[in-house]
Amino acid sequence: MSVTTLDINFIRSQFPILHQEVNGHPLVYFDNAATTQKPIKVIEALGDYYKLHNANIHRGAHALADRSTGFFEDTRKSVQQFINAKEAAECIFTKGVTESINLVAQTYGKAFLKPGDEVLISYMEHHSNIVPWQMICEETGAHLKVIPIHENGELDLEAFYKLLSVQTKIVACVWASNALGTINPVKEIIDSAHKVGAIVLLDGAQAGSHLPINVQQLDVDFLTLSGHKLYGPTGVGVLYGKRELLDKMPPYQGGGEMIKEVSFESTTYNEIPFKFEAGTPNIGDVIAFKYALEFVNGIGKDAIIQWESKLLNHFNAGIREFGSNRIKLFGAAKEKVAVQSFLLEGKHPFDTGLLLDARGIAVRTGHHCTQPLMKFFGIEGTVRASFAVYNTMEEVDVLLDSLKKMVNR
Repeated sequence: MSVTTLDINFIRSQFPILHQEVNGHPLVYFDNAATTQKPIKVIEALGDYYKLHNANIHRGAHALADRSTGFFEDTRKSVQQFINAKEAAECIFTKGVTESINLVAQTYGKAFLKPGDEVLISYMEHHSNIVPWQMICEETGAHLKVIPIHENGELDLEAFYKLLSVQTKIVACVWASNALGTINPVKEIIDSAHKVGAIVLLDGAQAGSHLPINVQQLDVDFLTLSGHKLYGPTGVGVLYGKRELLDKMPPYQGGGEMIKEVSFESTTYNEIPFKFEAGTPNIGDVIAFKYALEFVNGIGKDAIIQWESKLLNHFNAGIREFGSNRIKLFGAAKEKVAVQSFLLEGKHPFDTGLLLDARGIAVRTGHHCTQPLMKFFGIEGTVRASFAVYNTMEEVDVLLDSLKKMVNR
């Protein structure tokens, strides 16, 4: 579907939450980097599971268990196709990106990092791609090193190449920054890391809904996805990993499903993906997640990218008309997803957020779980507007008009 044929009204009609008033104004939802809204098919699928199919999966012999297992594994196959994994078994269901990163850190990291090894992350990482690596480095004696960025929010690749060495064992990098929108050159990062024998984990939380994903083409070792940032339910995430890595990693948690045989003397572990899915999973939300992927596929990533880029460019063009001394933009990378952070002169970001909320406009304020990045810019936080395929040019104009009134006070 091309942008010229994109039926925004039809797309919006699939999202019940968008058709309401907040504080006496039509809701304008620009907090999509925090969580996207859910199309009606996702909502209905969740309800249908509990109304019609509810049963525990994989181990039951009755009809409801068989049906639920089939639906659950259908979603795994949909994820495989969505990211072009070699096999569905390489797609592990987790609670979200945070758990996926912790899983890799606490299994692969604990098993293979040793004193003197190095883990590289970047200055623009979300806390969920900083803290797990700090913890495992403290535990194993490995060293955490940070790739600097330029003032425009782009990764300093020259510094990255200097940091990369035979001591580098893991590179954990965000694909698209949640605070700046920067799209990092991940293929170049992956290829360079592999040359020194390092594995690469990509934080794909923002990339999931904005960018085309082909893990085989990228040759990435691990990729994380967040369901609720991809028009799906909360509490669902994906860890993709190459089979050869997943097979040699120890389990993350012990319990039901992740075992083959248990005795008081010893336990043998299940095959992937079940080795990493201990206990009863989030069955209903995983089943509903399939319909979120179908929603994205039905529009097409190319059309989504084009439309969201138009929204972002329209917003930034409007901001530039205010003058650089009135509103400061953060994140001017050449390649960006539809995320823009900014500050109004003389106004705390929280105050700006409250004033916008009074007009029915939802934006995110604060440090966006990127405190080191905020420190780099010498600020406490920003206001962040993040756009999705269901947003309109008219909504962007409402935001611009509200900001203009604020700066002209």
